[in-house]
Amino acid sequence: MLKVWGRRSSFNLQKVLWLVGELELAHEHIPAGGSFGRLDEPDFRALNPHGRVPVIDDGGLAVWESHAILRYLAARYGRGRFWSDDPAERAPVDGWMDWSQTALQPAFLTGVFWGWYRTPEPQRDRAAVSRSLARCAELFDRLDRQLAGRPFLLGGALSLADVTAGTHLYRYFELEIERPSLPNVEAWYRRLQERPAYREHVMLPFGELRGQLAY
Repeated sequence: MLKVWGRRSSFNLQKVLWLVGELELAHEHIPAGGSFGRLDEPDFRALNPHGRVPVIDDGGLAVWESHAILRYLAARYGRGRFWSDDPAERAPVDGWMDWSQTALQPAFLTGVFWGWYRTPEPQRDRAAVSRSLARCAELFDRLDRQLAGRPFLLGGALSLADVTAGTHLYRYFELEIERPSLPNVEAWYRRLQERPAYREHVMLPFGELRGQLAY
């Protein structure tokens, strides 16, 4: 059985478990990281020498780094739905996946979620948070324009592009922050909320993380 290591409040684990849910894969979730520890145990380091989650163990094959895991699961279990053998069809998916990880995630998850929500109030760099909020407004506006006239980022079907970008939406819309008007993103978010796997693995309370830099 597929084993998935990580804590459910981990943003990167949520991406993986969302896809696992969409693929309806039987799996065992093993809590690790944060208050669960285990990351320095020899057995875990044998799976990921970097000592980070998420990690999967699929019949003895260990895969680490969230986007590597997503691509592996899609290629092995989601052909025709989440994976194509045609490089031209994969290219836009890869582009949005990498954009989500290198642009959107640093701006929102690091700059806003960590910089504001997870940082104790006396330690917050308000100027840096304001810059990150402005950057997020730009990036979410790009998503809004991309979604104009289409239900998902690349057309009529959910793809890995939606998984990597869409995992941000629950926290983005739950935080008490200023947000621009994003009608297409908001409609997209409503569609994602209709998916059982999204509700189960992404829409999870995150109050335990408030003011917890070292969690």
